[in-house]
Amino acid sequence: MIAFNIPVQEFGLKAEKDLSVLTEELLSAPAVEQDVCSLDNYLAQPDHGMDERIAAAREKLGKSTILLGHHYQRDEVIRFADYTGDSYKLSKIAAETEAKYLVFCGVHFMAESADVLGRDDQQVILPDLNAGCSMADMAEIGQVEDCWDSLMAAGLKADEIVPITYMNSTAAIKAFCGERGGLVCTSSNAGKAYDWAFARAGKILFLPDQHLGRNTAFAMGIPLSEMVVWDPYQINGGLTLERLRAANVILWKGHCSVHQRFLPGHVDKVRAKYPGIHVIVHPECRWEVCQKADALGSTERLIHLVESAPEGTMFAIGTEIHLVNRLAKEFAPKGKRIITLDDTGCLCTTMYRISPQHLAWALENLVEGNVVNRIQVRDDVKNWARVALDRMLEIRA
Repeated sequence: MIAFNIPVQEFGLKAEKDLSVLTEELLSAPAVEQDVCSLDNYLAQPDHGMDERIAAAREKLGKSTILLGHHYQRDEVIRFADYTGDSYKLSKIAAETEAKYLVFCGVHFMAESADVLGRDDQQVILPDLNAGCSMADMAEIGQVEDCWDSLMAAGLKADEIVPITYMNSTAAIKAFCGERGGLVCTSSNAGKAYDWAFARAGKILFLPDQHLGRNTAFAMGIPLSEMVVWDPYQINGGLTLERLRAANVILWKGHCSVHQRFLPGHVDKVRAKYPGIHVIVHPECRWEVCQKADALGSTERLIHLVESAPEGTMFAIGTEIHLVNRLAKEFAPKGKRIITLDDTGCLCTTMYRISPQHLAWALENLVEGNVVNRIQVRDDVKNWARVALDRMLEIRA
């Protein structure tokens, strides 16, 4: 029996009979949502028990569906991906594919970007809605709008500063940048994004990853003294008006929980233990770590550095552990040894949330005609986020 806590007089019902009729009509009305396969039934199954079911669902769905897999996904999931890559590469694929359904084995902001760049008739699915990004969560749209208002109150003009957001941000932040003449960047094209922005204004607001912003600016010859960090939890970001006006780059106080774990001492330790080792790290790492490394680059560039190295080369890589382990297995037969920069292991726990069980659940529901966990960006946000992402794709072309 369902109880309705609704005042009868609000609906002009004057008798209990009327309420009884209304109750009967509500109970007999068709369900708004289709029945879907219960996720609980999948989560009780072992990882290896999903392989045949995933493969069978993929075959039934055919070309209507593609799977996009980020490099940080676990092996049990990424092996089913049609395309693998970093956030930039997968975003570009999402913009070009003809498939109707895009199953994104990554995190929430990536699925949002795929929805922004995709066609109106396409639908993006994230197998687990809890797969988020701690870095993206460090820049909330209200905080960023308050920051912008404070910069304007400090005497800056909107045409004097260009906002750049890293791909690891919400669609709302991307839209904020697009509407204010800015753009999105990835770790592989951040330098070009800086060039693009400085051609239009004298200052950059870079968010949400302070480390990528700092390492990019420093590599372009901008001294640390001309950069400041905006702390959203302090008045005026914790900065004086003089510091704000003098800075060329304003960095948002955010970071990647995985890459921030790497420390300068880790570099010293592996060099002492393995003389001649090549240390390569992601630019989301701390500035001090990047300065000690032999090279830094996006996930795709790190892979290229390993691929192009001669036989016998040994690498210590400062990035997510699933990618490091995958590269170690792939290149061991080719005479290359690969270890992680921090042997305690740096796992992206939110990427790890996408499991074979979640993937099988999403795919088998699609086979039954049910779209679960669809990621849909609001139209007004999508418009300006698309502007910012299109600018990113243009400067990379």
